[in-house]
Amino acid sequence: MFLPFPGTPARALPSGDEALSSRNIVASPSSSSAKIARSELVEFFLVSISQADQSPLVSLRDVRFAYGEREVLRGIDLTVHRGQVVAIMGGSGCGKTTLLRLIGGQLRASSGAVEVEGRDLAHMPRSDLYALRRRMGMLFQFGALFTDMTVFDNVAFPLREHTTLPSGMVRDLVMMKLQAVGLRGAHALKPAELSGGMARRVALARAVALDPMLIMYDEPFAGLDPISLGVIGRLIRRLNDALGASSIMVTHDVHESLLIVDYIYFVSEGRIVAHGTPDEIRASTDPFVHQFVHAEADGPVAFHYPAPPIDGLLQGRRP
Repeated sequence: MFLPFPGTPARALPSGDEALSSRNIVASPSSSSAKIARSELVEFFLVSISQADQSPLVSLRDVRFAYGEREVLRGIDLTVHRGQVVAIMGGSGCGKTTLLRLIGGQLRASSGAVEVEGRDLAHMPRSDLYALRRRMGMLFQFGALFTDMTVFDNVAFPLREHTTLPSGMVRDLVMMKLQAVGLRGAHALKPAELSGGMARRVALARAVALDPMLIMYDEPFAGLDPISLGVIGRLIRRLNDALGASSIMVTHDVHESLLIVDYIYFVSEGRIVAHGTPDEIRASTDPFVHQFVHAEADGPVAFHYPAPPIDGLLQGRRP
């Protein structure tokens, strides 16, 4: 069945001598028919690329998850499009890191669908899941570098683990990644010799070593000084755009996130309570968003973790 290009009437595929003459026409650069054919071909690929870009890379639909009897996520709906940098924010213990583990296939949702590139991870064969993970990069909280390895070997680790590239090519790729984060000159150092910001940049170089389609960040700004924080923020945005990747960032840093992300989801009590672009978030009158963005002590997010009244404890009763 011939599928017409958008805006053109359907027509039958040529056959016999007609097909031969059609191939000759396409091969003839001076023919006006060849120009039309090439134009339609270009239009077809542009439409295909546009449709691929519009389809979500990551999609969570009504996702629920519990650790034992404690339900952490209660009906999460979340979408990440190709090329986006998306931030997930919320109070401590609200399930943000759990979301990253679900997207990476380390955990399986109690119900709902977690899809990457249109495929539900719950129904994906183990071999396909492992292949998908090789196309994901992860920057762990505080870097999680191997302390007995040099900077070079830390960045080379995924290349040696998941590819059969010759050592010379591995060396070139590692140096390119270190150059991208400004640490090519530190390749022989050990993690103990690095500052916190430098260690985070090495971890970022390792996360993008395999040129992933999806990069996940667990608190990338935690514990950094203002200068290092700004450097890491710019690197996250720049590397995402240079690789044509998508990024999901779990963070508490509102100011830096608003400068680099395309979209933000706020999570509270296991649910998405607000979402929008940076401009929409800045202008939001939602009480939760207002409290979080302006770092206010009073608001819908309570300071205390849920617990029975303290009176009973003070009277000698068990908590």
